[in-house]
Amino acid sequence: MSSVTIKNVKKTYDNNKTVINNVNLEIKDKEFVVLVGASGCGKSTLLRMIAGLEDITSGEILIGDRVVNNVAPKDRDIAFVFQSYALYPHMTVRENIAFGLKMRKTPKAEIEEKVKQAAEILDLTEYLDRKPKQLSGGQRQRVALGRAIVRNPKVFLMDEPLSNLDAKLRVQMRSEIKKLHEKLQTTFIYVTHDQTEALTMGDRIVVLNNGDIQQVDTPDNIYNDPKNTFVAGFVGSPQMNFIEGKNLGLNENILYGVRPEKMIKPDGDIKLTVNVEISEMLGSEKIAYFNIGDKKCSAKLDSDFNIGKTLDLSICSDDLYKFDSATGERIY
Repeated sequence: MSSVTIKNVKKTYDNNKTVINNVNLEIKDKEFVVLVGASGCGKSTLLRMIAGLEDITSGEILIGDRVVNNVAPKDRDIAFVFQSYALYPHMTVRENIAFGLKMRKTPKAEIEEKVKQAAEILDLTEYLDRKPKQLSGGQRQRVALGRAIVRNPKVFLMDEPLSNLDAKLRVQMRSEIKKLHEKLQTTFIYVTHDQTEALTMGDRIVVLNNGDIQQVDTPDNIYNDPKNTFVAGFVGSPQMNFIEGKNLGLNENILYGVRPEKMIKPDGDIKLTVNVEISEMLGSEKIAYFNIGDKKCSAKLDSDFNIGKTLDLSICSDDLYKFDSATGERIY
């Protein structure tokens, strides 16, 4: 079993700064879970505590049935893929992939077989005798993945592994990592600040903010059924619009949310005219930006839509999310 259980885990540094607040999380065997949130929310710290690279102030972490609080990183049966790849520049691809196995005194024949298998899975066979400087960013990332694969770990931990790649390579590598998960059938825990990565890769998403878990759910539910304004505003591009009830002629004590793609509906029962401040052309669609009251809002429109100085909005009441204006919690 390669489940990961986090029980009442807290992390406080010497300056009394708490970065993880009593977190509880159950990650199932073979699941792909993404930890997502803005910079400084605690997601990388939580990942490093699972790996044993950060001490736990209180609580327990279990890998399978074993409490690993006091187990050294090398004995936790995990593999960590870093943002920076952490490849040895003087070694070939073959030597980089094999390095961890050599340190463990693995028999030479077994090393060769495992390196061969990893290279085939990651399409690196023709690059085995090259040095990292001769590789593209995407190839270097695959080498880092290969070094993790050969260890046959119970859990893969990945800390923003695609952040150094350009946009095209990020899309390609998202697909490669998902296919790798399907092939290996091992538990993956993946950290990113990119909500598109989270939505496209995770079986479940853990949304963190200031050391607290805001919501744990499927990508579909995170997007369509957010628990509070933080989750609703963090996931989605452009982010959800939040509008005071008085500006919609509705309950003034409620903050309403509506996705930008739902701002102009033929059957909308709420009508507004707004002044467009700026518009953006994004290939197949356009984005118009404007204010409703003191809230900055946007509308996502078809690319052939003519955006003028004013825009007539038509919103369906059924497309509105309701939030408590004081707490930000969803009202159902």
